Amino acid sequence: MSSTVHGLEWYASTLRAWHLAVLRYAVTLDNADRLAVLRIAREIDRLARRFGGSAEFEFFRRTSAELCAAILRPGEPASAVLRQYLERIDDARLKRVFAAAIGAVPPTVSQVDGRLGRGNRLLKGLSSRTNHGP
Repeated sequence: MSSTVHGLEWYASTLRAWHLAVLRYAVTLDNADRLAVLRIAREIDRLARRFGGSAEFEFFRRTSAELCAAILRPGEPASAVLRQYLERIDDARLKRVFAAAIGAVPPTVSQVDGRLGRGNRLLKGLSSRTNHGP
């Protein structure tokens, strides 16, 4: 069980590293950054095979190659690839930053005001302390 948990943690951190590498490549367009994206993708695909996946599993390598090519050539087919990738990103901050890096319209995210009582319906209807007598 411990090795499975360790494997899942490694997979999650490697997946995040892959997303960040794609973002870095979108910003720099440097070949070394493109190669880093492909290296991480190869590692993720190799891990999937260890957990019972097909020997032909190449999702991340194929996706990485498509993303890197789409980043280099803006246009309608490339835009579709990039939009699909944006939809798959779970982290809202990463999604916004990547959208900005490729010049896409940032996805709409509902903003939550962290201060209590402002923009928060949790306390609506409760009387404030100043209204209470001694």
